[in-house]
Amino acid sequence: MPAHHILLDVDTGVDDAMAIMFAIRHPEIDVRAITCVDGNVPLPRVVEHTCRVLDALGAPQQIPVAAGASRPLLESPRDAAHAHGADGLAGIELPASERPVSELHAIEVIRRAIEESAQPLTLVALAPLTNVALLLRMYPEVAAQLEGIVLMGGSAAVGNATPVAEFNVWHDPEAARIVFESELPVRMYGLDVFDRVGLDEAAVAHLTASTDPLTTALGELLGFWLRDEDGVPGGPEVARIGDAGAVCSLVAPELMDIRSLPVRVETSAGPARGQTIVDRRRGPGEDAEHGLAEIGRRIDVVLAAQEEAVARLFLETVAAEV
Repeated sequence: MPAHHILLDVDTGVDDAMAIMFAIRHPEIDVRAITCVDGNVPLPRVVEHTCRVLDALGAPQQIPVAAGASRPLLESPRDAAHAHGADGLAGIELPASERPVSELHAIEVIRRAIEESAQPLTLVALAPLTNVALLLRMYPEVAAQLEGIVLMGGSAAVGNATPVAEFNVWHDPEAARIVFESELPVRMYGLDVFDRVGLDEAAVAHLTASTDPLTTALGELLGFWLRDEDGVPGGPEVARIGDAGAVCSLVAPELMDIRSLPVRVETSAGPARGQTIVDRRRGPGEDAEHGLAEIGRRIDVVLAAQEEAVARLFLETVAAEV
């Protein structure tokens, strides 16, 4: 019987696709709904990719898919399609989907799922946090019923969208700040860990050579991370499992170094916009000595992972042949 009943919020590109695969296939996870938001690629393509991945998995038709916000709260859309291949999904060939998409807005689908659930739900957000922030603002009493929020976003160190900001938070800093400052339990699986958990080239080649179509597709998704910026082999040494690691942290927290730390999302204009400022100091600094407030609310931050064990968990869950 599943131990984790979840709502997935995605901007399906390469890494979200792998996270969906893991969530659908893991026996301890019950996916109640998947909502889509503008992020890696424009919203219509996010919905299309999500449905294609679900069809490839043979996922139940009763899992609703819904479209949500098509842009950040304040700024214009600014996707990361260049980082996910020409089609936004690494060029893997998945058949077109006829899976029905809910006529309801994603926020309404989330609201109904929470209200109708006999079990507490966890919202797993693997994308810019626009949908989540809208839920918190529109239906705070309903959102308060969530068991918590697990998100892939932010960073305790380096950024990727900018030198200091990770893409999901940078894409909509105002939404991220609403989520980080909410009263719900929040777990941040940031870029620091995202970039370190993955498979080597030999493991990816083994998957790609599989006779199982889904395993082959998984190998192609992972292999995309091994190319350089021009799509030529010879890129990073690790094919990252990406957002799937955040879902792994839900079912196997014992494989993670998780600490309660103050975190603030920077929303002011300038080079630090979108940065997650994580206070990792071991003791009070001069700010506390002079009576200044703590930089942000404490949330659970994943600082490190048992990388090989997490990659193994992912592989054994998703691949037909290991």
